[in-house]
Amino acid sequence: MIPKIIQGGNFSDHRGTISYVNDFKFTDIERFYIISNSEENPIRAWQGHKLDNKNFYCLAGSFNIHFIKIDNWENPSKELTVETIFVSADDNKIVHIPAGYANAIESLEKDSKLISFSTLPLANVGDDDIRYASDYWEIKG
Repeated sequence: MIPKIIQGGNFSDHRGTISYVNDFKFTDIERFYIISNSEENPIRAWQGHKLDNKNFYCLAGSFNIHFIKIDNWENPSKELTVETIFVSADDNKIVHIPAGYANAIESLEKDSKLISFSTLPLANVGDDDIRYASDYWEIKG
């Protein structure tokens, strides 16, 4: 499986606006959390997941979601290509990052918020969460 964008939209009338991503299925979602990076450290990097699928939706502001397909969990190549998808609160899209990838979350505006829907139960996270140094792969701006 490869990363993909699940596009949504919005509907507005005199009552306000409804944002949606109707094609996103919650079938395997076990939990969610909201990410708000500090202004001093706008990049949260690198978290790898052998089993967990991540689904990101921007609630406020904007983010770059960087990701890499891991080639070797114990000693990944430093030459892997970093891919990036931009998301903002106006996009109404979910970015799906399947198991087998490492990701880095970069907030681009003050008070940005990103919700992450995860497929792995919290009890199993310790076996799956692989961390690499924040400078292991270069994020080019």
